[in-house]
Amino acid sequence: MLLTIDIGNTQTVLGLFEGSRLRHTWRLTSETNRSADELHAIVVQLYLEAAKVDSIVPTINQVIIGSVVPTLTQTWAELSQNISYHRRAAKPIVVDATITSKFSAHIPNPAEIGADRIANALAAKMLYGSPAIVVDFGTATNIDVINEEGNYIGGVISPGIQTSADALFSSAARLPITKLELPERVIGTTTKTAVQSGLLYGEAAKINALIGALKKEQHMLAYLGVPIIATGGLAPLVTPLLPMLTHHDEHLTLKGLYLIAEFIKRERP
Repeated sequence: MLLTIDIGNTQTVLGLFEGSRLRHTWRLTSETNRSADELHAIVVQLYLEAAKVDSIVPTINQVIIGSVVPTLTQTWAELSQNISYHRRAAKPIVVDATITSKFSAHIPNPAEIGADRIANALAAKMLYGSPAIVVDFGTATNIDVINEEGNYIGGVISPGIQTSADALFSSAARLPITKLELPERVIGTTTKTAVQSGLLYGEAAKINALIGALKKEQHMLAYLGVPIIATGGLAPLVTPLLPMLTHHDEHLTLKGLYLIAEFIKRERP
């Protein structure tokens, strides 16, 4: 089995694959003060719960890590050396822009690309075709573009929904912390619904405008049905407001990590 580890700024998402089937997923907070031993105890417990559910003992023989938090990359890599319950377990794979020939980036400095964006772009190309656009709703809202030839050509990074909310609540003393829920109408009749409207309808307006601009700039308007895929933990908050979306793939990043591991298996036997 393959354990995929997607380390984000706010959450770390684990995925356990048996072949191409994603059997289990878990979300943990990305706490930089956790030691490898603490994480090991958590992961072992999750692993045992998975074994209990499946009535089998799943054997982890490969771990792949996609991280945008350098301080946690080494901690998880250290943990991964001890989590592979298999005598032939390989060293953990740590994703970067040169990890596989299947990923090609046509930008000045590919080393700048976050591992999550690499996994998303590769998964979009392989699973949905190209050209394609991926919108990842996390700590940041990332929009990534794959051109007709299947090459990653860049994108947009903006504050995520929760990040914008946290900044608003910390800067405006009289605004109460408000749960992120989509109000029924754009016009807010209370402070709570006005804030919700601004954050969620505002985010949707931003994304709709950016997707339209990107499609026009990249001459994608001539392509019918260009895949536009939403992913990320906060995506469900605004996907109903994004008519240009063609797919919502909750586990796109984990699937990308799985594909990278498969390509490496073939490229470096």
